[in-house]
Amino acid sequence: MRKRHIKLSPQQAKEFVTTSSKCSFDIDVFYNRVIIDAKSMLGVLGLDFTKTLTVQYQGYDRNFEQMIEKFAVA
Repeated sequence: MRKRHIKLSPQQAKEFVTTSSKCSFDIDVFYNRVIIDAKSMLGVLGLDFTKTLTVQYQGYDRNFEQMIEKFAVA
């Protein structure tokens, strides 16, 4: 299980969901006590984009890893 911390803007949310949807494994986004399916556009758009989000997944996809790296926070 891998965990990464990311920060998104509403404009980047579409790219995040589109790339996540192409993966064959489950991807969850954690915000406080809420867990959102990363492949759900409505779920992701409902998040607070001013906060750091935690993405948890088990699997590997090169395009997804590149996208996560682009949105990662230190």
